[in-house]
Amino acid sequence: MLSRIRTYATFIRFGHTVFALPFALTGALLAGLEAELTWARVGWIVLAMFTARTAAMAFNRLVDARFDALNPRTQGREIPRGRVSRHEAGIIVILAAAAFVAVTWPLGPVCFALSPLALAIVFWYSLAKRHTAYTQLYLGLALAVAPVGGWLAAGGGWSWTPWLLALATAAWVAGFDMIYACEDIDFDRGHGLQSIPARFGVERALRLSRLLHVVTVAALAALSWAASLGPVYLGGVAGVALLLAYEQSLVSAADLSRVKQAFDLNGYVGILYLAATAAAIHVG
Repeated sequence: MLSRIRTYATFIRFGHTVFALPFALTGALLAGLEAELTWARVGWIVLAMFTARTAAMAFNRLVDARFDALNPRTQGREIPRGRVSRHEAGIIVILAAAAFVAVTWPLGPVCFALSPLALAIVFWYSLAKRHTAYTQLYLGLALAVAPVGGWLAAGGGWSWTPWLLALATAAWVAGFDMIYACEDIDFDRGHGLQSIPARFGVERALRLSRLLHVVTVAALAALSWAASLGPVYLGGVAGVALLLAYEQSLVSAADLSRVKQAFDLNGYVGILYLAATAAAIHVG
């Protein structure tokens, strides 16, 4: 039983929850400056993020199973190896999607009404590479839903704050996914799959990735003004900037050997940013 649970956790890449969840919680924390944020509501937000991401990842693995089996980098994934069947993956998608819609109900009618749209956005990313070269930008959009969702779930009203946070999230995610996609450039071109590296080449993709990470830092810094956050927050943004600069330094068009190391650094970006924002709010 425990072995099966571990297999499913690996299948949905449970550890990668650290990418979107901190930004959803940050959106909720910032909304909490003008609305009451309870621990119960935070718990529902975490459940919503977990179920949505589980549904999205299982759907991605299901629809990409044929390509994963052909790609040497992904042949070890659970469906190609037979550790998780397509039937099991389909059941996980359905159950997780239904659970996501259900847990948005306690978060209010707006979140509940928008839940099918959120699922459509995150599901479409898995199909985007078949239709557009701008797949990585679309992934950025999919994860940008997280901070806006956190803001709405916490009862936030109109403000520039969630949109700046969404812009930062989208640029950050698209930037690091461009780096990651560089590993598959030959496979994508050979199998009719589209991506920014496949269309424009590794060098141009890395330049765009760096530009997007500059946009990330600029948007996070601008949020300090929008939400009236102080020097503690800006110190956190500076830490994020250093992490992203180090990430970019690990890869070049001539050397992609440390792509995974660069990708894994992103797990610390969200955690650092959430901690800095929480500390700034506490101090304020």
